[in-house]
Amino acid sequence: MRIPFALALLLTTAPVAAQTQSPAPAPDGPSRAFTGSDLFGLSIAADPQISPDGRTIVYVRRTGDVMTDRMQSSLWLIDVATGRQSPFATQGSSPRWSPDGTRIAYAAADGDRGQLFVRWIATGASARVTSLPGDPSALAWSPDGTRLAYTATVAGEGTKLGSAPPKPEGAKWAEPLEVIDRVTYRADGPGYIKPGYDHVFVVAADGGAARQLTFGRFDDGGPLSWTPDGASLLFAAIRGPKAEREVMNSDVIAVDVATGTLRTLTSRDGPDASPRISPDGAHVAWLGFDDTRRSYENTQLYIGDRNATSPRSLTASLDRSIEDAVWAADSRSLYASYDDHGQRRVVRIGVDGRVTTLADNVWGGGLDRPYTGGDFSVSRGGTIAYTGGDASAPADVWVTTGGKPRRLTNLNAVLTGAKALAPTRKLSVTAPDGRAIDAWIATPPGRAPGQRVPLILEIHGGPNSAYGPGFATDMQLYAAHGYAVLWTNPRGSTSYGAEFANLIDKNYPSADYDDLMAAVDAAIADGTADPDNLFVTGGSGGGVLTAWIVGKNNRFKAAATQKPVINWISEALTMDATLFTSRYWFSKLPWEDPMSYWARSPLSLVGNVKTPTLVVVGSDDYRTPVSESEQYYAALQIAGVPTALVKVPGAGHGSIAARPSQSAAKASAILAWFDRYRKAAPATAAQ
Repeated sequence: MRIPFALALLLTTAPVAAQTQSPAPAPDGPSRAFTGSDLFGLSIAADPQISPDGRTIVYVRRTGDVMTDRMQSSLWLIDVATGRQSPFATQGSSPRWSPDGTRIAYAAADGDRGQLFVRWIATGASARVTSLPGDPSALAWSPDGTRLAYTATVAGEGTKLGSAPPKPEGAKWAEPLEVIDRVTYRADGPGYIKPGYDHVFVVAADGGAARQLTFGRFDDGGPLSWTPDGASLLFAAIRGPKAEREVMNSDVIAVDVATGTLRTLTSRDGPDASPRISPDGAHVAWLGFDDTRRSYENTQLYIGDRNATSPRSLTASLDRSIEDAVWAADSRSLYASYDDHGQRRVVRIGVDGRVTTLADNVWGGGLDRPYTGGDFSVSRGGTIAYTGGDASAPADVWVTTGGKPRRLTNLNAVLTGAKALAPTRKLSVTAPDGRAIDAWIATPPGRAPGQRVPLILEIHGGPNSAYGPGFATDMQLYAAHGYAVLWTNPRGSTSYGAEFANLIDKNYPSADYDDLMAAVDAAIADGTADPDNLFVTGGSGGGVLTAWIVGKNNRFKAAATQKPVINWISEALTMDATLFTSRYWFSKLPWEDPMSYWARSPLSLVGNVKTPTLVVVGSDDYRTPVSESEQYYAALQIAGVPTALVKVPGAGHGSIAARPSQSAAKASAILAWFDRYRKAAPATAAQ
């Protein structure tokens, strides 16, 4: 079946490849090469929720649907003892067990809106328990199982300035004016923000009218945590008269379920979020840090008494950023996850701060690139369900008890068993200043020992994020096309401690460029990369560095910068999080010190660029807006550099690869661009 090429590709006159390639003959049987069509056959596990007794797991299975060109989510049950699976719901998300394990609440579409449903396990009967104007999220059962708390958007009225004249009956007039007066008025993904705010609700678990608990011109967020007596709920929000001008200064807040009275439990300058009340009700745990206006801070795990007073960090000496944490049933420790050297772990952290690793192969999240990620949950007895895996396949469901991990699903066995996938291994890299840099390399299936092949350097975004040794469709597609693929965690990456991440604080790009070049040199020295056939690409922060690299050297045959920032001044004034860039990545505002912004903008280096450079962006990107890519495309055109602009229709910054056809077509466009400049015959490594 033909995959629709849903990209607008504007090609300019450019040199063709040095060789002419004849069309490949039609295969006599199925191909073992990994292709764009295979993206529709992949499944990935997410959000595994283990029952209180540890016997059953419900999880979200996301699978490509070739007819709708989307990843569809369904819910499945797994018997932990046998691994036997059974379908639970043909569509749905956010499954959560009732405290007694007899029911599962979940969100699912009903018409054009999401609603909450409850399934009774014993009978298999389901009931819709909400009738909402907005999609529910952050589901949380009350301790006695009689109520569900959640957050949902409450629509509001937009600001009005003046009015149009009276409209005659039956007249067809233009849409009314839109008046924008919020500091943050658009967001990547949702787009321009409609009037309204997210608030906390509670509803009876067997249905009925929902009751709104929080109000005001503030967004209240989950996760939600009930006190053991069911009298209060904890959540996080940025509230107060200056809330709109804050970026990360959220607080933990308690709301009385009976009266709606609010109490703010934390008050420092910095984010306090994800509150969790201990089962005995004696302590509150939450995640946060002191905001010092650096580009990166480790998120620490704090505990305080039941009112969050006398707080102390359990992870100050860990030097890693906590992603999630839940209390153990005995209230004497918490289960938490964090990234370490490009790999997510689940650990147990005692209230004394002692850390014990329980699983170190946690994986999950996306499919196109190997970002760290993964979800977990814990039964009352301490059995952990989590998403895990490696470079051989997308994430599956695993369990571990007593440090013994066991894989429960193998969702892609049929597909991956029929495909020749790229082998992946770690590559030793030393930066010019002597720092060790983690890197991984995937090579084309069937590559002969000692054969040098073209190399694609793939750079992660963030820049404060991390890649790891996991499955990624972009890497597989590139490798299947005959390229080795190199990905690294240069300085600025997370999972190596705060000092390493902040080596680029107020100085990005900088020496991270040197780390990337050292990784390329290592791939050449290792005998894998053909030094005359080097290519580079990356998205977001990786797009910044791609554009920076071609402005610094001419060693790459071609480049593809994806959703980049090209001009830090224009990005700071047009991105969705309006206050962020100038507050955390620079010391002064753009009009106070424009040259510091210009000195770190790839646009300043356009005069040096000789490398043919493709520019790729989602047409609805509000994080690194389309205007950034269009500026670079225009500048390269003016400078006479071979270039083309690829726009992914309907895609935002975070959703540029969300639809399988667009993900496959984007990779194909990049490969087609690289193939134009790829040399015909690879060299052979010295034996």
